[in-house]
Amino acid sequence: RKAIVLVPEDEAFTTQAAANYLGVSRQHLVDLLEKGEIPFHKVGTHRRVTYRDLLLYERKRDSDRRATLDKLAAAVDEAGLYDSGYTGEG
Repeated sequence: RKAIVLVPEDEAFTTQAAANYLGVSRQHLVDLLEKGEIPFHKVGTHRRVTYRDLLLYERKRDSDRRATLDKLAAAVDEAGLYDSGYTGEG
């Protein structure tokens, strides 16, 4: 079973919770924060990330991935490397 949880967009996540949400390591998330790819604020010495900013980053990341895969698929198709007879077996 999975629970449905409602989270306000301005809810502040710890770096570990944000990393868990995005499915990345905490260190990778901190690197993203330090590079300015995801906004954050500090509470004392601790970084916090809003749910809204996580959603925006996630959407951009997914959109960028789709665009990259579309380019790759087009390049493979143009090169004539796509084998439409592939059945997935074997």
